[in-house]
Parts: sequence; C-alpha cells; structure tokens
Amino acid sequence: MPSEMLNFTAPPEDAGKRLDAWIAAQPELELTRSAVQQLMEQGNILFAGKPAKKNDRIKGGETISVELPEPTALEALPQEIPLDIVYEDVELLVVNKAKGMVVHPAPGHPDGTLVNALLWHCAGQLSGINGVIRPGIVHRIDRDTSGLLIVAKTDRAHLGLAEQIAVHSFTREYEAVACGRFRDETGTVHAPIGRDPNNRQRMCVTEKNAKDAVTHYEVLTQYEKYAHIRCRLETGRTHQIRVHMKYIGHPIFGDPVYGKTEACIEGQCLHAKKIGFVHPVTGEYLEFDSELPAYFLDVLRRVGR
Repeated sequence: MPSEMLNFTAPPEDAGKRLDAWIAAQPELELTRSAVQQLMEQGNILFAGKPAKKNDRIKGGETISVELPEPTALEALPQEIPLDIVYEDVELLVVNKAKGMVVHPAPGHPDGTLVNALLWHCAGQLSGINGVIRPGIVHRIDRDTSGLLIVAKTDRAHLGLAEQIAVHSFTREYEAVACGRFRDETGTVHAPIGRDPNNRQRMCVTEKNAKDAVTHYEVLTQYEKYAHIRCRLETGRTHQIRVHMKYIGHPIFGDPVYGKTEACIEGQCLHAKKIGFVHPVTGEYLEFDSELPAYFLDVLRRVGR
C-alpha cells in the first residue's frame, strides 16, 4: 500500500517550539512524540526541505512534510492491555479510557490502542460495522482526553447507539481545567465548528463548511488564574469543548493545539466524566459517572496554590 504524505505550514506564532513536539500536537496525525522521533530517524519527515531532527525548532513559515507509512497489519490484533470496565453486558460495554491511549489503530499507532485491548478482553466479539480497524467503536474521544466511552459488542447495539448519537440524545458531561477568570458562573456557547481555513489540521468557530455546535458550561471552582469547569454537550463535534473554550477566551489547560503546553501535563486537562444513554436493546436508561483521574487532581492542586 502507498504511504500518505501530509504537508503543514508552521505559523509564525509557534516560533521557538520544538519540531517534534509541534508535530505531535497536530490532531490529524495523532502521533506521540516518540513516534514522531522514530519517523524522523527513518527520514519520513522533512523540515524546510531537509531531513528533520528532533531538536529542530520552528521559526515560522516553514513547510513540514510528514510521510506516514501504511500500517503493516490489515486488521487490529488482540493485545493483553488492562482496561477499566465500568459496565458490561452481552450487547455493549462502557470503558473508562486512560489519558494518552489512542482509540483505534492508525498510522503511527499500529497497536497498543483501546481497540487492541478490547479485542483481547472481548475475545473478538465486537460490532463489525466500522470494519476490522475500528470494531465496536461507536464514538471516540481524543488521545489525551480521558474518560467514559461506549463500545458496541453487537451490530444491533451499534446501530441503536449510532441513532442516539445522530439525534444528540446522549448525556455527555466533561470536566476540565480552563485558563483565566470567568465573568459568569454559567453560560452557553452556540457557535458552528468547521476546519480552520488557515490550518486544516485544526478546527475553529466558522460559518464556512461548519456544523452547528452547542456547549453548556458551569464554573465549579474559580481560582486566581484558572477555573475548574463542567461542560455538557448538546452536539458532538470534533474537539468541540476545546474549540469553544478557546473561542470564548478560556482555552483548556495544557491544550497543545488550542492553548499552550504545560510542563506538568501531557496534552489537555479534559475528562469525559459522565455518560448516559438508552440501552439500544433493553430500552433502559443507563448513566455512568467516573472519578476524576490522578493527573486531573494533580492539576487542580497546582492551579489552586
């Protein structure tokens, strides 16, 4: 299979950032920094027309070319990876995904994903609607977002859950640490989200080729320079909370794409805390809540000092 070449232009405002970290922060790639460095060693990344080195730094305006080789395996393979299973029956399960875990195999992430772990745990008994690379995956959350995710074990469960997602009937609540002081304790961001015309690897609030997006937020604790917030989604657009919070001037703490990186955390401080849905077979309404993970509590301690 042919490899895939993606080209980026480094914006001037990112001057001074390490190249490997900058590439790892591009949401379209979903690469860890170590995976980026491996691609550099293999000569798969060009920086301003020359083979890239991990200690190169952005000046602004450079063209960055990333060649992604196709995964050698044609389907995901079972791997014995620990999972935090919150609920499970014969039709579906709810998993509390760890921060840093990629949901399904992709270029740069051929294994070690949630799907690999699910194939082991479920002995291959997962919905096949999304094919061999994404079995059972009805919806997803970003690699560096932790929290609750529903997985379909049967096709009928998958179809029923997908219908609920389409009409936005899921209950989905996230908690996050956002930057800055909020003027209002509660609010709603109703603004369409689409691809950023100036950077196709990011999303933004825009009217062009966009989809309607609604996020309700509540300030749980206001600190001097940060806030612990709860967000409830009406819609589920790509990076919705991250984009909406940036739009109102309160980017998520540690967000390398829509805010700025922080030394104490890898990626954004965002946790999918609660999820509720109607069981697609029994018709029973189910709702699950997860505890805030250790990394999140550590950030709260730091910003509350």
